Amino acid sequence: MRRNKVQRRSVRVLLGAGLVAAALGWSASPALAHNDAVEYSPAEGAVVTEQPGMFRVTTNDELVDLGEGSGRAMAISGPADATTPLYYGDGCVTLAGPSIETTAQLGQPGEYTVTWQAVSADGHPVSEEYSFTWQPAEGQALAAGSAAVPTCGQAAGSTDATAAPAEPGGTVPDAAWISAAAAAVVLAGAVALFAIRRRTRRTP
Repeated sequence: MRRNKVQRRSVRVLLGAGLVAAALGWSASPALAHNDAVEYSPAEGAVVTEQPGMFRVTTNDELVDLGEGSGRAMAISGPADATTPLYYGDGCVTLAGPSIETTAQLGQPGEYTVTWQAVSADGHPVSEEYSFTWQPAEGQALAAGSAAVPTCGQAAGSTDATAAPAEPGGTVPDAAWISAAAAAVVLAGAVALFAIRRRTRRTP
């Protein structure tokens, strides 16, 4: 009789652990809201006549800093009507609270595109792009540009494409979230089994 009570209690413990793990998995779900861009510098659709130097995208929440080259990137490319648009800047990106930034000098006149990617507050990557027009005033120095996406710390012209931002709307595979939920289940199960064994040993 006591053994049956212990078994029933054990089943309740395991079910409770499963519910807790499910709740943890739900709360960690990538379905939570991502960061949204609220301000661009240079502004989207703007006509820029002087070298902007700094390019910045500000979002509505803090961005997660995983270190240089980890989940964040920013590329400046153009002109759009060129046979082969070039990339500008050194590929180095910094985070400042809700903002992602990089520096670059632009080349020939035309429409330029800023593509960026970062890890939002919910742990999910978010990437977008926007455009502006570059019409340099007289006397503005023009940069040569690079055929390959620049990689921070590497010489211009590198063919290493690992630092290229993901296509807009890119997401992290659900495997990370599934692994976290599985780990929670394993941990909860281990705690439950430990409790069962202790209670069984105490039962005559």
